Amino acid sequence: MSMLNASTLSHPAAFLLDGIPGLEATQFWIAFPFCIMYAIAVVGNIIIFFIIKTEPSLHEPMYLFLAMLAITDVVLSTSTLPKMLGIFWLDSREIGFHACLTQMFFVHAFSTVESGVLTAMALDRFIAICYPLRHSSILSIPVTMAIGSLVLTRAVLLVSPISILASRLPFCGHRLISHSYCEHMAVVKLVCGNIRANIIYGLFVGFMVVGFDVLVISVSYALILRTVMRLPCTEARLKAVSTCASHTCVILAFYVPALFTFLTHRFGHHIPHHVHIMVANLYLLVPPMLNPIVYGVRTRQIQGRVIRLFQLRGI
Repeated sequence: MSMLNASTLSHPAAFLLDGIPGLEATQFWIAFPFCIMYAIAVVGNIIIFFIIKTEPSLHEPMYLFLAMLAITDVVLSTSTLPKMLGIFWLDSREIGFHACLTQMFFVHAFSTVESGVLTAMALDRFIAICYPLRHSSILSIPVTMAIGSLVLTRAVLLVSPISILASRLPFCGHRLISHSYCEHMAVVKLVCGNIRANIIYGLFVGFMVVGFDVLVISVSYALILRTVMRLPCTEARLKAVSTCASHTCVILAFYVPALFTFLTHRFGHHIPHHVHIMVANLYLLVPPMLNPIVYGVRTRQIQGRVIRLFQLRGI
């Protein structure tokens, strides 16, 4: 019984999310563009996934990875935005302890999945441009699905300990999370005990995931660029560069705010807190919103099927 009481008292039944500290007066209005971006992200990614799923000619590695990215974006944005809008519009700031840990898991796990899928897409472009005749044999459908499973498994195995470690920490009744969602470091800063293990493991996961994925992406694009520059035809070079341009934009939109958020929590104490929180919020919104727009506009096969889909429905 004493152990049960100690466990119960070690953390509050619920936390309070602070929204965007310093911008409380404008949060109501900030929620409107957030809501629009969320709607575009959800609707756009569902359309992309539906088109790829129902069109047999798109059952190729490039489009299967894009379908994985679409589902990841829907889960990633949905794990935070509904609650965030509740905070901004309804002042519904309370979130249960276990709900907070669940949100933390989904945010970090599916951020890791997104990084892995972007890496897989870079490898797909590398093989398609550098080894075009062997592309279908190297990246067959079973291999593509195995890569997707591996990306998801990696995320679950790496992120699960973060939530488990956080659940065992003593919070001593501290409830106010200075953030719009249950981000790992924002939560563990409330702990009244030693959080060194959480900080070290968080850094390990961050540098392992981002470091490895960015290295693979950088090497892939360096080799792609070398191959493209050797192409004899200018038109072929432009087509190859254009094919990779959309993916490069998506990569930058994901990794730049991700690195800013990750490093600011640990080293950027001079950065205004509301700037940090705004970037952290946009990090979960802008890439999911941009991905269907970029790939829908830049990918001719998807663009044609989107137009056909709306024509069939009389839109």
